[in-house]
Amino acid sequence: MSTILFDPRQAPIDALADEPALDLARLELDWLRNRFIAPCDWQAEFTDEHLLRDPARALTPAAVLVPLVAHPEGMRLLLTKRTAHLHDHAGQISFPGGRVDPEDQDEIATALRETEEEIGLARRHIEVIGRLPDYLTGTGFQVAPVVALVHPPFELLADTFEVAEIFTVPLAYLMNGAHHERRSAEFPNRPGRRSFYAMPYEDYFIWGATAGMLRNLYHFLRA
Repeated sequence: MSTILFDPRQAPIDALADEPALDLARLELDWLRNRFIAPCDWQAEFTDEHLLRDPARALTPAAVLVPLVAHPEGMRLLLTKRTAHLHDHAGQISFPGGRVDPEDQDEIATALRETEEEIGLARRHIEVIGRLPDYLTGTGFQVAPVVALVHPPFELLADTFEVAEIFTVPLAYLMNGAHHERRSAEFPNRPGRRSFYAMPYEDYFIWGATAGMLRNLYHFLRA
């Protein structure tokens, strides 16, 4: 979710994580539920992306839903492509979510509300199973990733002001370290070179905070 004033696709690949793919048994509904009920010790990973933010500005609380969709051929992750005119994270691949409102009871309520507003996914289809560590973005957001199972059949309706496209990616693809690229670039109007993760999939370039949170999901499920 770093600013897209430059083309992240042009940033060089410094390294591939090149860690093994998760066993498919770890990507099944019951296993995922049980991992959040009884998690193992694990270590979250963060890049230096957060150093891009203006330290004089307070962090903005936010929450996103990490929606794992049950599918006969294996779990899939639901993502959105943001519209190009937005002020924050324009054109980027993102989880549904947004800023915490004062009326929200907690970050889970924020993630559910924003998901319904952005993509029309009704709450009755969503089974929240846990949370990942907060992620600090270069644009000054403190994001709570709320992980959920999504049960079909369901209908989606994009808010066309915010969402240009809704799509899914096989979870097995994203939970394979061979697809985790470590890249670096000099961001406009920010000193120094900063690193970030990218996980390209077909025509979609998943990078920044979205890739960083997926990287932590990989670590969590792999532990």
